[in-house]
Amino acid sequence: MSSTYSCELLNKTQLDVNTHRLSLESTIKELSLWDFQVLPSCLGYEVAQKFATNPLLPGVLLVEEDELVGMISQRRFLEFMSRPYGLDVFTKRSLKILFNFLPSDILILSGDTLIVAAARESLQRCPQSLYEPIVVEIAPQTYRLLDVHQLLVAQSQIHELATQLLQEQTQMQLLQAEKMASLGRMIAGLAHEITNPVNCIAGNYPFLSRYFGDLIDLLQLLEAETGVNSAKIADAKDKIDFEFLQADLPSLLTSIKVSSERLTQLVTSLRSFSHMDETQRKPADIHECIDSTLLILNNQLKRGINVVKNYGNLPLISCYSGQLSQVFMNLLSNAIDALLENKNHSVNWQPQIDIITEVITPENPKSISITIRDNGVGIPPEIQQQIFEIFFTTKPVGKGTGLGLAISNQIVTQKHGGQLRMTSQLGVGTEFQIILPCDDIL
Repeated sequence: MSSTYSCELLNKTQLDVNTHRLSLESTIKELSLWDFQVLPSCLGYEVAQKFATNPLLPGVLLVEEDELVGMISQRRFLEFMSRPYGLDVFTKRSLKILFNFLPSDILILSGDTLIVAAARESLQRCPQSLYEPIVVEIAPQTYRLLDVHQLLVAQSQIHELATQLLQEQTQMQLLQAEKMASLGRMIAGLAHEITNPVNCIAGNYPFLSRYFGDLIDLLQLLEAETGVNSAKIADAKDKIDFEFLQADLPSLLTSIKVSSERLTQLVTSLRSFSHMDETQRKPADIHECIDSTLLILNNQLKRGINVVKNYGNLPLISCYSGQLSQVFMNLLSNAIDALLENKNHSVNWQPQIDIITEVITPENPKSISITIRDNGVGIPPEIQQQIFEIFFTTKPVGKGTGLGLAISNQIVTQKHGGQLRMTSQLGVGTEFQIILPCDDIL
């Protein structure tokens, strides 16, 4: 085995990875690595010749029987050679003798180590070892050398990439926040415009109903008092189908009443949902926020989805109600999409969304929980850790922006100091739990 190693430079392993293609998840095995392996018995002058012809070579690996014995950097090698009598002492002797004089502070990292993590570990070394090359184990018993300068250059480029990505994320979040604020103002204006005609319909319904009843009573009284039952009156009644009109008009008036009440609820829901640009927390009823969101989503829910509400006795909570309504909208919309896209369900499967609210710590301090659960297909385990990352989406292009859950998580955690938890199981469904802290409860 040892015969496979010599004092020759086996190769300079250029992985041909362009550093401008590095990502935040890039590892050190993607960088250009050097491979210079010799036996510990190799003489010093032979290695000196290789360093002389390859000034960029960071060091030499001492390997015996496929086992790493040590590493000597070119910097330390030349330092010892430049000492008094260094050439006489070390050039005609084996490298193992020189290695015994060196500090045993070699940094060995796995090839799968992130570049950022490797740079951090490298910079945490003592000042004397700060510029020593790093030994990279790219596979079991397979070692290469990484020049620290290149590692720091790669780290700098990743830092620039992270800064650029952060700026893009911030810009997208600001844009989304502005869109939601604009949507809130538009909805508030729309609700205001609808309010007057809705109030007109709802306010005049009692009068219209009473007027109809009064007219019917008057007609019946006239017929009874006069005793007139002429053919003209009979023909007129037949022409307008008076008996049907008398029976149907109350139902028609009732439908007008129900519709006006529904419009009133919708306007109230739009007003509640429109508080997205509010600057101060205000007491709000969480159940009203949820019900308002459900009313807005009612058209999608009518497609065979059963909503089961299990509301606990929640107190009013000081919050940004419009922003929480946005969170409920995102979570419920995702649940609806998951249920409508579940094409592998059984014959007896019924799409369902459960909404559970409760006070989870009755004693002081208090906190409340809002759980939204669906029985859809579930989320694959390999992507569950990414679910709250900005721009991450499993939806097709044009259907998802990757901002909904990221912004929801930000609203819950940063705006309200709470928690947004997710659990999911393939074939069973997905559950999101919102926990809002005690100091927000009134």
